[in-house]
Amino acid sequence: MTDAPAVVPWHRTITRKQWNALLAAMLGWMLDAMDFVLYLMAIPVLKSEFGFDNDTAGLLATVSLLTSAAGGLLFGVIADRIGRTRALMATILIFSACSLGTATAQSFWQLFLWRAVLGIGMGGEWASGAVLVSETWPAEHRGKAIGIMQSGWALGYILAAVLAALILPTLGWRWLFVAGVLPALLVVWVRHYVPEPEVWANRAQAEGAVKVANPFAVIFGPALLGRTLLATALTASVMFAYWGLFSWMPAFLASPIEEGGAGMKIVQSVGWLVPMQIGAFFGYLSFGFIAERIGRRPAFILFLIGSAVLVPLYGQMAREPLVLMLLGPVLGFVGHGYFSLFGAMLAELFPTSVRATGQGLTYNLGRAVSASAPYTIGVLAKSPGVGIGLALALTSVFFVLGAGLILLLPDTSGKKLED
Repeated sequence: MTDAPAVVPWHRTITRKQWNALLAAMLGWMLDAMDFVLYLMAIPVLKSEFGFDNDTAGLLATVSLLTSAAGGLLFGVIADRIGRTRALMATILIFSACSLGTATAQSFWQLFLWRAVLGIGMGGEWASGAVLVSETWPAEHRGKAIGIMQSGWALGYILAAVLAALILPTLGWRWLFVAGVLPALLVVWVRHYVPEPEVWANRAQAEGAVKVANPFAVIFGPALLGRTLLATALTASVMFAYWGLFSWMPAFLASPIEEGGAGMKIVQSVGWLVPMQIGAFFGYLSFGFIAERIGRRPAFILFLIGSAVLVPLYGQMAREPLVLMLLGPVLGFVGHGYFSLFGAMLAELFPTSVRATGQGLTYNLGRAVSASAPYTIGVLAKSPGVGIGLALALTSVFFVLGAGLILLLPDTSGKKLED
């Protein structure tokens, strides 16, 4: 009688090159999140410094989201032309430099300018990093890899919250944004240890360069138009819900109870934000494993419906700190984990020659459509008898919409990226 062959754990089948690509994309996304969330943490201080109100604060978040859409479109094309790794390095340098620039702002319009340019790097990082991971990792583990990459956002959020608690009360908001230049150091490591994906490099070598005369003509051509529009609608609805909710979460916790908030100070609110982002971290990580068990679509729908149910409850519990603490990690888990679908699914919808362009366009055009969410919630929160907590409940509608749209897209689970 012979022994059954030993089962090799999945993580031992992954090469060092594949792990390095994932680490580069994950750290890039983590530090991208940190630089973006530093602004969200500083909103109450910046409102006092520059004399603007909630709708203007929401507008500054909105402009970063709008330009991040442009950055995603731009660097999707750039990544198809010059490579995924090179594009990734460029985006990290952009958002790092703009965080430092934010620290020098002397007026609202200077602040506006730096946050706008930062968004270009923010959008470009995901467009280049997600396709780098998708093309480097094997199809059977792509979902898990994207989940690990997406978990970097939660880590970056936690890092920003901790930095805000340490720096804002002592050194002030300018030094908080100075800390945002540190991600630039990651570029040195990426340059030496993260090569281009073989599927892209092989095509570039065969053709002399990976060039498509007009990649948008392919993406919006007869063969791909339907999935391009549906994917964009899906990302738009989900990200409207996400940005409408989580852009205002720090301000919700820190705002007075009479304004519909939880009445905490910035330092105190960190104690509620960190558990929520720990929940988000595990949501990102677990989505790929859950999707392998029950399927991508059921997992995605489960997370979105869970979010839609929890948001109104959370928003109306401002006077119950214990309930907020208990609901926070659960809301973080279901309110973030579904993002782990996009990196793999969007990559599988498009051929190699236009993959980064298609992935960057559908994800970031959706982000552009959703960019009005922070401003919309800010305006709604000012309405008589509404407040921030009740305004956040609007996002539930868009979570439900996203749960329906996923059923209209093809299920490409396990597709090999060879074309």
